[in-house]
Amino acid sequence: MNPNTQTTAEATSTPVEAHPRAFEPITLVITVLMSVLGALIGIVLITSLGVSPNTAVIGALVAMLIGRIPVGVLARMRSQHRQNLVQSAISGSTFAAANSLLTPIAVPFALGRTDLVWPMLGGAVIGLAVDSWVLYRVFDSKLLPATGSWPAGIAAAETIKAGDTGGRKAAVLGVGAVVGLVGALFKFPTSAAGVGFLGNIWALAMFGVGLAVGQYAPDFGFDLGAERVPHGLMVGAGLVALVQALLLMRTRKGSTGPAADAESDEDERTVQAPRLRRGLLEGMGLFVCGAIVVAIAGGVVGRLSVPALVGWVALAGIAAIVHQLIVGLAAMHSGWFPAFAVTLIFLIIGLVLHIPTVPLALMVGYTASTGPAFADLGYDFKAGWLLRRNAVPWQPFEIEGRRQQYLAQLVGFGVALVVVAIAWKSFFSDGRVPPVSEVYVATIKGGLEPGTMTTMLLWAIPGALIQLIGGPSRQMGVLLATGLLVATPDAGWMVLGALAIRQAYTMWRRRGLTDPEARKESDEQSENDLSLVGAGLVAGSSLNDVGQLTKAL
Repeated sequence: MNPNTQTTAEATSTPVEAHPRAFEPITLVITVLMSVLGALIGIVLITSLGVSPNTAVIGALVAMLIGRIPVGVLARMRSQHRQNLVQSAISGSTFAAANSLLTPIAVPFALGRTDLVWPMLGGAVIGLAVDSWVLYRVFDSKLLPATGSWPAGIAAAETIKAGDTGGRKAAVLGVGAVVGLVGALFKFPTSAAGVGFLGNIWALAMFGVGLAVGQYAPDFGFDLGAERVPHGLMVGAGLVALVQALLLMRTRKGSTGPAADAESDEDERTVQAPRLRRGLLEGMGLFVCGAIVVAIAGGVVGRLSVPALVGWVALAGIAAIVHQLIVGLAAMHSGWFPAFAVTLIFLIIGLVLHIPTVPLALMVGYTASTGPAFADLGYDFKAGWLLRRNAVPWQPFEIEGRRQQYLAQLVGFGVALVVVAIAWKSFFSDGRVPPVSEVYVATIKGGLEPGTMTTMLLWAIPGALIQLIGGPSRQMGVLLATGLLVATPDAGWMVLGALAIRQAYTMWRRRGLTDPEARKESDEQSENDLSLVGAGLVAGSSLNDVGQLTKAL
């Protein structure tokens, strides 16, 4: 799925195509309007149903419809790249408003400390800003490659391409979307089946197993969630994933053989090891600075001794970046991100360390502000990467397009901040508080059951081993823990069934082929066909999620 690499002569002799700009008047106006809609959808659904839908497909569809209005200036929206900017902004606005801003400020509110809502909002803004900055810096690196699955990004890109070209691809995508929508209406997690057609087979197999075990374990008398078994697995897998991420930051020199081949693959990426290293280190430093701001604005400074304050700032900074990476890796491979569960892990660590109630609540809110926007921006960059693959020369166009997407998302984040700042008081006063925030506060007040940390540490061992065996490209431990934590009914069967169909279809297309090149070409065509089906299922499920707005209202 890598874009065709261009020769140096071609790259220098061919004029660089100008990518549409995020701040063009017509694009900016539509972006702002769609971002307002996305933010409202996000806060309504997160406070009523506890979910935040991916609105990227909605943004793409609206931009396509606007482009077909027979008015001169609106015809600009027929550009796939402008549609990509709009869908980036609306999805960013939705996740920013719901997950990165409203959920964190609901924690001090549910605790009864309304005086800390505004300081927490300031901290959440910092978390959101750093979150998106780090992803912008490290996307298409060995850690978070553009060739990764990023299922929602594929769905958005294929929707835009199908609307532009029509034909067989549009038909396949449309049928998949209808099936996904109808299935979702009947409460089947069709997006899980879609993901099964799109991602890494090993990672998704572990995800499907986790989903199935998490669903059926209570039937056999094992409440894994109550025993914190999935959380322990995630702790072990997350620690190994963090070490693997640090190892990917190394720059190898003078390698030969397989290592040299790996370096050759990395040369095709737009972000190599030095920039990955700088991006993650910058993120860590900025998250620590944000934790200091939260400590000062939230009054943590006066509640803790100097050593305890230093420890609190360090833990908050580490929690923010680890939360970000685990959520991003899970989202890249599975399309799900276990933000709630990973935040809960750091909450439990805070309880074990006997952090006082208010500092712990602020740390939890700050940690919760990271991750979702990181994952969503990855989806959007993936969509843009797919749409820009045929540009000549490719790399300058890709880099500029990614920058414009980042700017469009910043517009969405700004709109989300304004909407949340205006709306939070009326929502919270009506009792419409995100359910996950209430769970955080209930856990803080209730404390830990005896032996919780011991159980988590014991289960961290197999989680670490599975993650180590799978390696950084498969993230098997993180995905197994994600499946156990999500445990959506019937989603395991959907993922595993899709994987079985995927394998069977690939083998069927291979029948009678003995030449290795022919088999490879057949496998690539199989992946392309099934990617369209998977993208349609994800798109249809996303439409149903957005349609839940009427139920919420």
